[in-house]
Amino acid sequence: MFHTTARANYDVALCMYHDQALIPIKTLDFSGGVNVTLGLPIVRTSPDHGTAFDIAGQGIADATSMIQAIRTADHMIKARKNAN
Repeated sequence: MFHTTARANYDVALCMYHDQALIPIKTLDFSGGVNVTLGLPIVRTSPDHGTAFDIAGQGIADATSMIQAIRTADHMIKARKNAN
């Protein structure tokens, strides 16, 4: 499901458990992955990485995944508004 040819055939992977998707996604694109929780009355996204407490305050953290999570949430909110 996660090799290049398979990924060309879908836009999203729905997994029942956190590690079913996030381990391969982190391997493929550690900085750009986004975790989305479906089925909630609110939009919920998060970066695919952890809190990085070990590098907090050092100015070396990569914000790419957080930025992508915010963009994904924005896209989902707009899509919900357009659907109503």
